[in-house]
Amino acid sequence: MNHYETVAKALAYIRNHVQQQPALEEVAAHVHMSPFHFQRLFTEWAGVSPKKFLQYLTLNHAKAVLARNSSLADAAFHTGLSGASRLHDLFLSLEGMTPGEFKKQGEQLQLNYSFGSCVFGNYLVASTDRGICHLHFYEEAAAALQEVQQSWPKATLALAPDELHAQVADFLHNRLKPDAPKLKLHLRGTPFQLKVWEALLRIPEGQLTSYATLAHRIGQPTASRAVGTAIGSNPVGFLIPCHRVIKSVGGIGEYRWGSARKMAMIGWEAAQAANAEPDSARDLPLFQQR
Repeated sequence: MNHYETVAKALAYIRNHVQQQPALEEVAAHVHMSPFHFQRLFTEWAGVSPKKFLQYLTLNHAKAVLARNSSLADAAFHTGLSGASRLHDLFLSLEGMTPGEFKKQGEQLQLNYSFGSCVFGNYLVASTDRGICHLHFYEEAAAALQEVQQSWPKATLALAPDELHAQVADFLHNRLKPDAPKLKLHLRGTPFQLKVWEALLRIPEGQLTSYATLAHRIGQPTASRAVGTAIGSNPVGFLIPCHRVIKSVGGIGEYRWGSARKMAMIGWEAAQAANAEPDSARDLPLFQQR
């Protein structure tokens, strides 16, 4: 079991037992580790302690982020930037498809794909000559590949890593240089879906927004449910940050690639944004001391 799988298993346990506020020892036992080794592994993965990390996933923290979102996130949204710090001035160029291309379902199109692993687990990335068309996190490689084929039923799939895949790997491993070429996306979706996915790109790293707020930002204030459906259909995980959208009341919500992975992404990004700020005496007792 790699670091992410251990973290995900721990987060899933905590989520299922949140009312009991499990102690560090209890969570460590669930992943078959000593408290000392679990704390060390988790801190190595996230850059902060489990206690600090989980604070970023509490209801109060989510509400606070949503509250200040109106200034910081809106500023980034209107300038067209998809984030700060780790993303620098990177912006993903979004290219949709013509109605004719959409209808062809990938006919006479070759999709190159490859497998990789990052801080959020194993992933499959696929691309055309126009850009990245899929980034799926998976538990079973065969099922992930089948999902890509179902999305482009008439396309030819080839296990052929290319330069775009290398860029994605650099991005996921936080080693993409500021002067690197812009990543391009080749997406197959309706005009409404493309509009929602483009709006997702403008949510700053380490920030959160709600389905209702996103609906307002695209000029469809009554379309929260439709926005949620479009978000759930996002074919490019993490690069198009659908994990940054949560419920208005602060709940994490569901995620195409698992709620535990969404929790991990939100907490990890918040930890990076906070620059691994050390725990303070005012921290909430997310792990009860026994």
